[in-house]
Amino acid sequence: MSQSTGGTRERIKAVALELFTEQGYEATSLREVAERLGVTKAALYYHFKSKDEIVSSVVEDRLERMDALIAWAESQPATLATRRAVIERYADAMFSGEQPSVMRFFEQNQTALKSLSAGRELRDRMFRLATALCQGDDSPGAQLRAVLALFAVHSSWFAVRTPDITDTERKQVALEVADELLAAIAAPPARP
Repeated sequence: MSQSTGGTRERIKAVALELFTEQGYEATSLREVAERLGVTKAALYYHFKSKDEIVSSVVEDRLERMDALIAWAESQPATLATRRAVIERYADAMFSGEQPSVMRFFEQNQTALKSLSAGRELRDRMFRLATALCQGDDSPGAQLRAVLALFAVHSSWFAVRTPDITDTERKQVALEVADELLAAIAAPPARP
């Protein structure tokens, strides 16, 4: 794919996410996306045939990053240091580049995402990552703490409503809350 084609696809995704967040996924048409971009609907169709394809493309990018993080996490020892490293890497990914707009889109369009296969895949990866976070402690409490630690990173985009908070401060708050949860997950028993 040429650089300009890739750039166009990225621009389409950014504008579509903006509109989906502003108006809602269901209420936004491809015609509106094309108009906001200043292109014809046919030009938009060249890159994406449907809104679902746009969302799937956004989710696929995120799934690739999550798969790499899951593979890394599963290859590490089940320690608090590893858990902290995993959640920090996850937060770094969620706070970089276009991810804040993706997080806002996910938060605003949860119902639509549940019905899309991309949303189900994302949910599956979240549980796999949570499982990696609580390696060595399969108790219900550890499972819940691992999911809530991930949710601390996500929810910081909409739950922290402090005016003028910076992304760096928001991320720090999320990591502090996540760390409290991760610290309560038991280390695996020592091998004799």
